[in-house]
Order: sequence, then C-alpha cells, then structure tokens
Amino acid sequence: MIASGTNFIQMFPTPTIDWTTWQPQMLATLLFIFREGEVLLIRKKRGLGAGKINGPGGKIDPGETPQECAVREVEEELCVRARHLTDAGLLRFQFTDGLGLLCHVFRSDAFDGVPAETDEAIPLWTPLGAIPFDEMWADDKLWFHHLIARQYFTGNFEFDGDTMLSAEVLT
Repeated sequence: MIASGTNFIQMFPTPTIDWTTWQPQMLATLLFIFREGEVLLIRKKRGLGAGKINGPGGKIDPGETPQECAVREVEEELCVRARHLTDAGLLRFQFTDGLGLLCHVFRSDAFDGVPAETDEAIPLWTPLGAIPFDEMWADDKLWFHHLIARQYFTGNFEFDGDTMLSAEVLT
C-alpha cells in the first residue's frame, strides 16, 4: 500500500513502533558530496551494510557533533575533507535484532582532496540519473530524491536484516 500527500509518503504496513517515544541505541551520520551532476557514493567494505552502496558515514563519538562526525568519517573512509555541510535529513531505523539507529544526513557541494579507496570503502562518483538503488538499502529510493532536490526530509524505517518492514518519509 502506498499513500501519499504533499508532505508525506507511507509505504508498507503501519509501523509497529511509536516513533514519538522511540529511543536509539546508536547515533550516526551520512554525508553525500555532490559535484557537477554526480554524487560521491561508497561501496562499504565492512561493518553495517558491508557490500552495499551508500554514502560515507558512521557512528558519532562521545563529545562529537553530528557535523564533526560526518567530516571525520568522510576523511577516514575516502581521504577527502568535506566543506560547507548542509543538514539534509534525519533517518530513524529500528532493526528486529534490537538495534535502533538515528542517522543525521548531510550534503556538501565542496571538498578538498581526491577520493581514494581505504580499508573501509571504495569511492564511486555516480551520475544523479544512475543511482544504483538495487545495490543500496531499500529505504534509500524513498528519500534520496529529496536529498538531490535539497528538500529536508525525515524517515522512519523498520528492518529485519536487509528486509524493509515499514517505511515513512516526511518532507
């Protein structure tokens, strides 16, 4: 079932989670760098989502702001330094194994350095018209167009492993 309105999209059954009282176990970030019709994605080599294509990011360290984490993670994963970050969205994930993840999503149109492969990731400059959703998390196809269009979004998702059980996206 898909219900949609101007500012709301809901897919799959109604969530079993009360997102207004939900608390995450982990705080994380994603940072997408854009240039001339392309976005810098990664193929993750390890950790949550290993083998999938995603944006660089990771767990927020104690005392670190989400923006500081996003910049650090891009440096660690791709050897580039993002500049002029924009807050793009907020994603909530609840996995049936108990993991609750709150992810701050950022975008940047400026960076220093040349993306390089590391132990964590392989850089992939990807044309905006050819985003490989079939190799990404299932939720990405529901909110990525908002990221490209610079529309702030929030999303609530339930997963059992790689299988998305419910999804809501608000802009």
